Amino acid sequence: MTLEELRADFECSAKRSLSMPIAGAIYWLAIAIVSTQVPETVGLLVLLFGSGSIFPIALLISKITKEEVFSSKNPLAKLMGMSVLMVNLLWAVHIPLFLYSPEFLTLSVGIGLGLHWIVYSWIIQHPLGVVHACLRTVLVLTVWFSFPGSRLLAVGLSIVLVYILSLWQMSTRKISQNKINQQDAACGAAA
Repeated sequence: MTLEELRADFECSAKRSLSMPIAGAIYWLAIAIVSTQVPETVGLLVLLFGSGSIFPIALLISKITKEEVFSSKNPLAKLMGMSVLMVNLLWAVHIPLFLYSPEFLTLSVGIGLGLHWIVYSWIIQHPLGVVHACLRTVLVLTVWFSFPGSRLLAVGLSIVLVYILSLWQMSTRKISQNKINQQDAACGAAA
């Protein structure tokens, strides 16, 4: 397949790829809520271990949206999976931060878990992923400095806002007729 055909196949199987960002928004909203109910150290532990819930939540949501979260057939889906692996390797930084400089954990997790959006943007050839990663980085850094007494709450809510914007962009973005034709061909070949 050509790169354009692979992209069309990715779009066909992933639909609009809403399940992972919905799951991410749920996770960060839960972090923000938890941060108002427990001491900061407990909130940071929830931040650390709770991120493991994103993928299972996305799998449940994908049953409703009928999208493939990760396909093993398409090399671009594999690339997306590898970028998620890359982001998860940052836990080698997050864990020592939790142990030795916990005030930085919210900053590193908040920015780190959003870096794979740049690869997604390249795959679908739409700037929404770059916008997500950059806006998320700027907002997380801004609120991290601005609200030192409630960083989990501020970072969590700022990321939820970025997710809302991204989900809106993902669900309303225009797909060119050429891409629709390629998707129809890819979806027909997959059936």
